[in-house]
Amino acid sequence: MNIHLVRLAAMVERLGPKLDDIHITLDSHSNVDIAHPIWWKDSSGAHPAPFTIITAADVKAGTWVTTRPSLQSRSLQYLENLEATNRYPHCIWPPHCLIGSWGHGVYPALFDALQVWTERFAMVDFVVKGSNPYTEHFSAVRAEVPDPEDPTTQVNAPFIQTLEVPDIILAAGQARNFCMANTVRDTVAAFSNPKYVEKIHLLTDATSDVPGFGSLGEDFVKEMKAKGMKTTTTVDFLR
Repeated sequence: MNIHLVRLAAMVERLGPKLDDIHITLDSHSNVDIAHPIWWKDSSGAHPAPFTIITAADVKAGTWVTTRPSLQSRSLQYLENLEATNRYPHCIWPPHCLIGSWGHGVYPALFDALQVWTERFAMVDFVVKGSNPYTEHFSAVRAEVPDPEDPTTQVNAPFIQTLEVPDIILAAGQARNFCMANTVRDTVAAFSNPKYVEKIHLLTDATSDVPGFGSLGEDFVKEMKAKGMKTTTTVDFLR
């Protein structure tokens, strides 16, 4: 049981019509993806294990090459562009949130709560991200390295404009140290008024980290709280 999403579902049920809009971000990947093992191989033809870090220097040295030689130049350029952002190294993830699989869907308890919420003739906004195989796409706002030929990887301006309207924005979900962190950071960076960060309330009991990445999640919270983000819980909010 995912206790974080169970808590979030209970909050949606409790607040009901007090919630004007709900946005659900969906990682939407294919197995063939630059951040999945199949994309890369070593000199023996073996794919990297999940959580392997691959750098541009590794590729230049021949430690890792692309499984398809035609992708080598583009992938190296991607790694160089990613490293220039100084945000995250390129991590190989287990194949996850594969389009068409159960992992691509909304957690059942939360999905049921959303269905009840829509009975007031409201529509959940499902924000799809990550289907471009050439770039990592943690954030719901933009890809780590936007593809100039793919608008879905560039800043999602309608999403930002929607978030500028309400008085309060509740943020929750997985993973606090990657997808959530980048979504909040990119949202704040794209706001037309930097003080809008003060609208954001992070639901601390409805978030979780990917294990094994040190203090990235806590660092994100400290960074955003210093800018004005607030924290609360699914139980305490509006009690």
